[in-house]
Amino acid sequence: MTSENKQTGAKPGDSIAGESAGAPANEDRAANGRTEPAGTREHRPGPVEGAGGAGGTVEGTADGANDQEMAELVGKLIEPEGLAGTERRRLLGRLTTLLARGSRRAKATGVGRGRWLAEVFTAVAPRIPIRDLATLSEHHHGLTSEALADDLVRTAAKATMTVGAIGGALAAAEFVTPPLLLSAPAQLVAETLVVAAIEVKLLAELHEVYGVRVPGTGAQRAMVFVAAWSRQRGVDPLSPATVGIALGAAAKTALRNRLLRTLGRHLTTLGPFLTGAVAGGALNRAATRRLAAAVRSDLRISGALPPGKS
Repeated sequence: MTSENKQTGAKPGDSIAGESAGAPANEDRAANGRTEPAGTREHRPGPVEGAGGAGGTVEGTADGANDQEMAELVGKLIEPEGLAGTERRRLLGRLTTLLARGSRRAKATGVGRGRWLAEVFTAVAPRIPIRDLATLSEHHHGLTSEALADDLVRTAAKATMTVGAIGGALAAAEFVTPPLLLSAPAQLVAETLVVAAIEVKLLAELHEVYGVRVPGTGAQRAMVFVAAWSRQRGVDPLSPATVGIALGAAAKTALRNRLLRTLGRHLTTLGPFLTGAVAGGALNRAATRRLAAAVRSDLRISGALPPGKS
């Protein structure tokens, strides 16, 4: 029997670094990077220093308020339950509007699309709520070990398929309405960011399931998982340069390339009628499963998977 992922109870704008409502920003940093603020068992990374990328500012993407709203929208869209299809379309449409605005601002300042897209994602990624092992097991009806990992993959694949179907349908609508065709790329960028966020969340939570602890602060851990997603591999916890590599120039380039490849895949959803929805859903589901298989293979080697029940 499979189970559907319950709501985490996390606020989308929250940070995995341990900043909870009403708590000091520098409170409760554990030595292993795990944060356990009162009343929750989720890792919440805080804002990443220099998230604006090489330019050092967020002006290349959007103003601070737009970044915060985009993070909140992505947070809502990555939840597998609790949103009707019409509400998901509305949220995706709002995210598209913000991204179109940011894209125009970036173009005006001479920032390339790949760099701008990476800057937007590095502003959003640290706010993705990541659950610890106990919370994951609770939200998946007591499953542990490989059974829990299987359920996480099924849930994430279903979520990316749903986003791909909705995004593909929106793109298809624009395709058959030529005067609005120029807005379609922004819709695909929105889909790309949400799918990337779902997959980063999956990757991080698989590390929890397999007992692979990533060193660093909450914000650093978030960027380590983003770097791992860019490579489509698991994290090597024994590498002393894990955190430094994740924050380096090579990691930023890899992230930019991965996001552009994901965006390129979503361009195939530009088709008439419902072909975009079908293609978007199928491609996203297959890509999420491939990522999960590669990461789990790495984690089985380096992790200490506890015994569990199916």
